[in-house]
Amino acid sequence: MEALRNHTTVMLSEAVEALFSVGGVAFNGAAEATYVDATFGRGGHSRSILSRLDDSGRLIAFDRDPEAVAEAANITDPRFSIRHEGFSQLGELPAASIGGLLMDLGVSSPQIDSPQRGFSFRFDGPLDMRMDTTRGESVAQWLETAEINQIAEVIRDYGEERFAGPIAKAIVARRQERGPISSTAELAQLVADTVKTREQGQNPATRTFQAFRIFINAELEELQQALAASLDVLQAGGRLAVISFHSLEDRIVKQFIAKHSKEEYDRRNPFAAPKDMKLKALGRLKPSDEEVAANPRSRSAILRVAQRMPA
Repeated sequence: MEALRNHTTVMLSEAVEALFSVGGVAFNGAAEATYVDATFGRGGHSRSILSRLDDSGRLIAFDRDPEAVAEAANITDPRFSIRHEGFSQLGELPAASIGGLLMDLGVSSPQIDSPQRGFSFRFDGPLDMRMDTTRGESVAQWLETAEINQIAEVIRDYGEERFAGPIAKAIVARRQERGPISSTAELAQLVADTVKTREQGQNPATRTFQAFRIFINAELEELQQALAASLDVLQAGGRLAVISFHSLEDRIVKQFIAKHSKEEYDRRNPFAAPKDMKLKALGRLKPSDEEVAANPRSRSAILRVAQRMPA
């Protein structure tokens, strides 16, 4: 494991190894290929990938967070470059140009642990939650005008919260009585006052905070766009490795790999030859017991790996 500025990289060795070798079978030309770290974060995965490349290998990183981009400036390796944009822009890369693609989804420890970013109910700070603080609308700004049904839909769909309706009503009532919510502490307390039944060991605001973060950053839409683009940019034999941290993300990844890991038949033309499968599923991994003990935030992580088949 690698600690970088209070950030411990989740499934570091497993994810990077999956890009280069699975079950002892190495990707042909792995060290000379171009790779993508779709979520640079604090660079744990990127640094490990670079250590596996030869002089002709390349690594392209993506990240929306200006702080992550600033951290990336500390890497002076000429084989490395970073793009200050979301990985939904993956499709801008040339077709069949990538030997391996790693996506480490969700929010990073530095983002969670910074009160100013507004991701966590553990600290009082502005209710922001934007991955990219240079653009877009914060959660507080959205809640100033959002209707009850909009808020409830977001909390229900992205947080899988059964009390989405009452929480949405409480947010709007609070806005009408005393003005909009502007801090994480205010939101956390309002949810705690509204949700009377709590899951053991979980703060009642957990699902609501997750929902607002996913929504304001369009995280699921970005994931879907990037997965679709991966089929174009990965070269034959190239690896796709995705680490997810909650069921909504993992379901999208699981279904995407499953869909493209089987032959496609045209129901309108049953006698036509089926289209070849585009991916081969290579497995699913969870963090080791030792990693979870050392870094409890890794406990929900799931790594799924697939290989691009020849077109």
